[in-house]
Amino acid sequence: MKTKSKEDFRSHCAVNYGVEIFGDKWSLLIIRDIVFAGKKTYGEFLKSEEGIATNVLASRLSLLEEQGILARTPNPDDGRKDFYTLTEKGLDLIPVVLNIALWSAKHDAKSYLRGSKVFAARLRQNPTEVSEELKALVRSGGCLFPGS
Repeated sequence: MKTKSKEDFRSHCAVNYGVEIFGDKWSLLIIRDIVFAGKKTYGEFLKSEEGIATNVLASRLSLLEEQGILARTPNPDDGRKDFYTLTEKGLDLIPVVLNIALWSAKHDAKSYLRGSKVFAARLRQNPTEVSEELKALVRSGGCLFPGS
């Protein structure tokens, strides 16, 4: 897959730029899996409950890497596996993902975030602080809900 050049975008509207890079559900769910669950490998992403197809997962990981949102490094213990982590550009998407989660919790009666009332309230009250704390946590290899 080749990297999008300036000519590849339909327009340079600020919303369009983001939608063209991370606007499909799979790209945002990969980012969610890293931030919320600490997933790092192809196999871990494949096990997500939404059931992404293998070819779609490979394509999205490649696109996100090419766009500088993910970095891929070989697993030092198993050369057949790679670790995917968010770059600084990818970490800047954390507030977007958190806002989508808040919106969903408000409008989806079965949202998992409704079970995290303290976290949701804190996020509503101080989204910038929570986003920065979460960026630091993910940057250091952590995640919001370890073991999920």
